[in-house]
Amino acid sequence: MRKRVIPDVPQADASPPGDWLNLEDLAEVEISSEEAAHPIESALVPGGGSGWRAAVPGRQTIRLLFAQPQTLHRIWLSFVETSVQRTQEYVLRCSADGGQSFRDIVRQQWNFSPDGANSQSEDHRVELAAVNILELIITPDIGNQAAFASLAQLRIA
Repeated sequence: MRKRVIPDVPQADASPPGDWLNLEDLAEVEISSEEAAHPIESALVPGGGSGWRAAVPGRQTIRLLFAQPQTLHRIWLSFVETSVQRTQEYVLRCSADGGQSFRDIVRQQWNFSPDGANSQSEDHRVELAAVNILELIITPDIGNQAAFASLAQLRIA
């Protein structure tokens, strides 16, 4: 796994180059919560805006349901937090049987600090065949249930 800390807030579409899937055409999305000013499309569609934010605090789920099973090679995530110090955890998992069972891809924690590490970008190289559900579970602060989850960008290839 490669990791880097980016000191500045990413631009609206600062995803790395890649042959990203067009999620608008390939997937339906389910979310546990959504702030009206920051819809999930803002994180999934290039140039879509300022990213997604939950409307309620606590653990949140973003689930992509693919109409046709997909072979996935790369999952790129970007998170930004410029105002609150917190320890976020996310779990990325997939299912090839319509959600009857899930396989964890990665579970990771990150410490955000407004005066230091205020963004996290992860580029996961994977070999996943016949994926029909990709799920991202975000616990925005493992020590504070009142924190709000957010996601700047999610790209899949």
